[in-house]
Amino acid sequence: FAYPVLMAADILIYDSDIVPVGKDQKQHVEVTRDIAIKMNETFGEGLLKLPTPRIREDTAVVPGLDGQKMSKSYDNTIQLFEELPALKKKIMGIKTDSTPVEDPKSTENSSILALYKLVASEADYQTMVADHERGGVGYGDFKKRLLQAVTDHFAPFRERRAEIVADPKYVDRVLAEGAEKARAVARKTLGRVRDAVGLG
Repeated sequence: FAYPVLMAADILIYDSDIVPVGKDQKQHVEVTRDIAIKMNETFGEGLLKLPTPRIREDTAVVPGLDGQKMSKSYDNTIQLFEELPALKKKIMGIKTDSTPVEDPKSTENSSILALYKLVASEADYQTMVADHERGGVGYGDFKKRLLQAVTDHFAPFRERRAEIVADPKYVDRVLAEGAEKARAVARKTLGRVRDAVGLG
């Protein structure tokens, strides 16, 4: 029970209104809401905000290289800032069936298509779906398209990361400014809760 309560504390201490989570973490926000409701009923309405989960349905569960939920514990992740050779090895190593190049390929439960949808334009995605259904294109080609789409999609983020890594003082400054803002909100919340429960 410790982790959900710790997560609830992290959410409630900052007076969070909306908490972006995946479907698998929705229950943590529900526990947080239960705790906040109980505190409000016991010590006064409005003591703690009731956060709402925000789950984007199109990315509610990001598929891994093996079709399961992407997770480090499953070792099926694509690291956003991975070097190109390692990234290529992972994507080209996605397991597929032995359907011949000339035959149509199943679009159901396709790891390649599921990942491609997240990083390609809608038009490119629909083209890949059509190519699956029509046949004449091999899995190797689909993997190369996925690799290119992942590389293109994350290129601006990779460039920005390189700039940030090159300026450690910038990182320290942003962390310090963010910590001060967070502490100011947390102090108010803690003060309000301590007063309400008689520890002020």
